[in-house]
Amino acid sequence: MTLEQVKVIKLPKFLDKRGNLSFIEEENHIPFKIQRTYWIYDVPGGEARGGHAYKENEEFIVALSGSFDVILDDGKEKKTFSLNRSYYGLYVPKGLWRQMENFSTNSLALILASTPYNPSDYIYDYSTFKNMKL
Repeated sequence: MTLEQVKVIKLPKFLDKRGNLSFIEEENHIPFKIQRTYWIYDVPGGEARGGHAYKENEEFIVALSGSFDVILDDGKEKKTFSLNRSYYGLYVPKGLWRQMENFSTNSLALILASTPYNPSDYIYDYSTFKNMKL
């Protein structure tokens, strides 16, 4: 996979004096059926999350609260995406190394995944990742 397939997707946003509303629909706003949902929160200052790639899993990452950076790497080039609005999400295809860092206080990352949790789908060793043809 290449970084060209990564997309920042603007989600619907309904403004209301009572509070705003946004939503995500599988196979509409994101190009996959949602099989798993998880969130990352209470990340201590200076800590990073991720540090792996997936063989099959695709993800859609949204900063529901606060901000953080997602660093994506296709083995040749790296690109940083700063997420800080709850109506934008980052589509991450399979086969890219990912790391999340620079979490602001009280940030909340929502991740929608295309596969159920499967430990054998993860690639944790960067040199193995660089040598794989995904």
